[in-house]
Amino acid sequence: MRKSIFLTAVLMTALLRYTDAPAQNNVIDEVVWVVGDEAIYKSEVEEARQEALLRGTQWEGDPYCVIPEQLAVNKLFLNQAEIDSIYATDEDVSAQVEYFYKDMVDRVGSEDKLEEYYGMTPLQIRERLYETRRQEYVISRVREKIVSNVKVTPAEVRRYLKDIPADEIPYIYDQVEVQILTQEPVIPQEEIDEVKSELRTYIDRVQSGEISFSTLAILYSEDPESARNGGDLGFFGRGQMVPEFSAAAFNMTDPSKISKIIETEYGFHIIQFVERLGDRVRVRHILRKPRVPTESVKNCLARLDTIAQNIRLGNHTFEFCVAAYSQDKDTRNNNGLMTYQSEPGVPGVSKIEMQQLNQDVARVVSRMHVGEISDPFTMQLNNGKTICAIVKLKSKINAHRATMADDYDILYEMVTQIRQQEALEKWIREKQRTTYVKISEGWNDCDFIYPGWVK
Repeated sequence: MRKSIFLTAVLMTALLRYTDAPAQNNVIDEVVWVVGDEAIYKSEVEEARQEALLRGTQWEGDPYCVIPEQLAVNKLFLNQAEIDSIYATDEDVSAQVEYFYKDMVDRVGSEDKLEEYYGMTPLQIRERLYETRRQEYVISRVREKIVSNVKVTPAEVRRYLKDIPADEIPYIYDQVEVQILTQEPVIPQEEIDEVKSELRTYIDRVQSGEISFSTLAILYSEDPESARNGGDLGFFGRGQMVPEFSAAAFNMTDPSKISKIIETEYGFHIIQFVERLGDRVRVRHILRKPRVPTESVKNCLARLDTIAQNIRLGNHTFEFCVAAYSQDKDTRNNNGLMTYQSEPGVPGVSKIEMQQLNQDVARVVSRMHVGEISDPFTMQLNNGKTICAIVKLKSKINAHRATMADDYDILYEMVTQIRQQEALEKWIREKQRTTYVKISEGWNDCDFIYPGWVK
């Protein structure tokens, strides 16, 4: 059964205007749908299909039926945005542009191949992506407004659980609550001084004209993703980078000059300004990370072993030791309790499935009993740093079918999503009745999700 349009990729309209995309050869453009006073062109459908092929998307049905209907639904949302004066700011949109651009580069293999595939310069592609993300943001705001009045009561959740077949009751995998105490191995000052000295040498070599910044980035930067592109980070907004890096990048205006050495949680950077576009900036950078000596790691593990022994002997509680010794800013003020955040802006939850844990933590926790304190171990963070940790398994819930007593929050969210989907479907059908729609011959013989298009 096909998913509802608003639960698939939301915005397929005008993803990019690919002048030389393979499917565009010998295509004479024509209007295939009209929704209100907005036209949907055959080229838009082809472009959306090409984008889907690039991303490996599988259409559930004939793409020449599914895609135009998706475009038509988006037209309804965008028209409502005009009525309700819902807009997107540059800050709302810019953070997504580079993410999607880099994803596209990765999929085709290189920036040159992306230019060749789409017949556009990188700037033109980014401009098209910017408009696409702007529309996506607006559509999401309209959808949020439509479902804002959907409220679910405990009685509805209970009724949902009672009415669905037993084999369709959601299956909850093993969940754990884990407390963590971390410390960073001490990096000797001479290691830091050595990295800074290397970066100063790079600055001198670039400014003397001996070698380009991008070549040095390819050779020496420890940020693998940007190093492949000569250190180029593409365009980004102020809030996309850590504060120290962002402040330095946005203060630069001269491509011939290199920044001073910047320290962030990732290591030490030097930056070269490339260009500015509105409230976004594009720079190159070189990242170098001080080496952590083996002896420092051993000493850190030994300190944590002493802390763990004191907890086991009852000299201190795990919570006391977190407050006194942990260097993890995200958990120190929460008794060390780890949380999982499914997406930005969504509150984190403490009951975490094993596969959602840091893999180093999961490997340790999988062998523990509730209440047990682990031996010290090393773990790697998302920023590439290696730290030392001990953990306590606070609780564990074995895999089971969802129940009201143990899994109300999960069931509540599921029922809420169902009710929101119903509200959106109702809104779309009502809009269909009051919106002028014309579908060209040859494009209307489809099994549409919303039959109301054909009157």
